[in-house]
Amino acid sequence: MKILVCISNVPDTTSKITFTNDNTAFNTTGVQFIINPYDEIALSKAVELAEGGKGTVTVINVGDASTDATIRKALAIGADNAVRINAIPRDAWFVANQIANYARENAFDLILTGRESIDYNGAQVGAIVAELLNIPSVSIAKKIDIAADAVSIEREIEGGKEVLTAKLPIVIGTAEGVADPKIPNMRGIMSARTKPLDVLEPSAVDTLSHIVNYETPAPRSTVKLVDAADVEKLVALLHDEAKVI
Repeated sequence: MKILVCISNVPDTTSKITFTNDNTAFNTTGVQFIINPYDEIALSKAVELAEGGKGTVTVINVGDASTDATIRKALAIGADNAVRINAIPRDAWFVANQIANYARENAFDLILTGRESIDYNGAQVGAIVAELLNIPSVSIAKKIDIAADAVSIEREIEGGKEVLTAKLPIVIGTAEGVADPKIPNMRGIMSARTKPLDVLEPSAVDTLSHIVNYETPAPRSTVKLVDAADVEKLVALLHDEAKVI
């Protein structure tokens, strides 16, 4: 089974986020980047499925050379080889097209992504890739079982669980519970240095969106306490200041 895992290079959640160029660009100075945690879960599941000669795992990332360290970590975790599309990721449409074009040429049985990236939280790439390839997609998977060419996917829904079945190939967006993130050991770290990392030039994709500017969340305002008996004052504050009624 050939498995493709899509990985994003995202800022660590402890990083201080700032912007440059009049708030039109993300400031990467001093920011520590990591594999998107949900993508790391997907990668761990892929390595688990491929163990014992049952398959091969390729990771793919859309990014410039600064993402190579993140890709090498993915190789250390257990991926067999890696591909980097040499382009700054503009938006989900651009990234999905690059991944779909590569996947189309290499006929993967299973494509795994994280449920979303922790920087933009868009949760769009997996579904777009599936649509471009004309194959099924399921997201927020909590459990994945594969037998021959059939896959069973368990998802949490309000009030219970949902179990879906489908045929390969398929795109699946993974969440917590699918697999425990694997920690690279010394053997994996050493072998990652010699595993292949192919750098490909991007395909031409129409620009459908652009970033106007970034904004940080507004600071929290002070809390106003209202006596429980003073209903009129509470209603006035909700109407005139909070503007929620």
